[in-house]
Amino acid sequence: MLIPTSFPTSNGPAESKPLLSQEGWVVQHLFYNIDHGYWAALTPEERQDRRENFTRTIEAVRRHPGTQLLAFAMVSPKSELGFMLLTPDLHDSQRFEKQLSLALGPDVLTPAYSYLSMTEWTEYSQSEEEFKAQIEKAENLTPGTEAFEKRVAEWKGHMTKYYNDRLYPNMPDWQVFCFYPMSKRRSVGANWYANDFAKRRELMGGHAKTGRKYAGKVRQLITGSTGLDSHEWAVTLFAHDLFQVKSIVYEMRFDDVTALYGDFGDFYIGIQTPAAELLQRVMLA
Repeated sequence: MLIPTSFPTSNGPAESKPLLSQEGWVVQHLFYNIDHGYWAALTPEERQDRRENFTRTIEAVRRHPGTQLLAFAMVSPKSELGFMLLTPDLHDSQRFEKQLSLALGPDVLTPAYSYLSMTEWTEYSQSEEEFKAQIEKAENLTPGTEAFEKRVAEWKGHMTKYYNDRLYPNMPDWQVFCFYPMSKRRSVGANWYANDFAKRRELMGGHAKTGRKYAGKVRQLITGSTGLDSHEWAVTLFAHDLFQVKSIVYEMRFDDVTALYGDFGDFYIGIQTPAAELLQRVMLA
């Protein structure tokens, strides 16, 4: 039985225009287990039809404007198959999730875990006024001079790229994938939100300094989920070597921002895999 790769669209007002956010994209992390007994009971023809439909579904989602879909063969029985879906429109995010869940037909994929978040900017970034004051003092540059304006232009270029990388990222094809959700504690004596902004910013600065040591080894995307899911942020890491994932998470736990205030959910590890190989890796080919 073939599962449709597209669903009819309502003509009602709720579906008449995109559900775009003021800022950022919708992000879903989707993890599934597979009913291998059900799959084995299908005829060879049914299995082939479903494999072809699965591949078509992935290709169709990836062709949709502004949408990125990453696929993973997951490591450990916690989940077997994973996706990371980024798209601007909430309608599309909901629709694509349903298509992916049913792409192999009913009763084959069972959701093991999912997480909803959005790409977001960080409130702890340096402002232009702060940067100007910094270079005036630390670099002895005079406002209005050519050297001063050149440094400001360089900073603006860097910040524009950083802004776009946070809100509208181009996800890497690095094979090792790690996902986990996290929140900041509100415990008595260790309440992150009881700290003033300057203190929180100082702590986050130290955290970022640790992360920069892994430039070229680990790529990271932090997405926000306050009001959307069970934690406050979702962390997605990519690497070429699983050791680097273990190392960065271990080292960051010694930063005060994590040691005193970090609460973590479950970790999910996968291998980013081309669609042509994915079903083979999860024993469905």
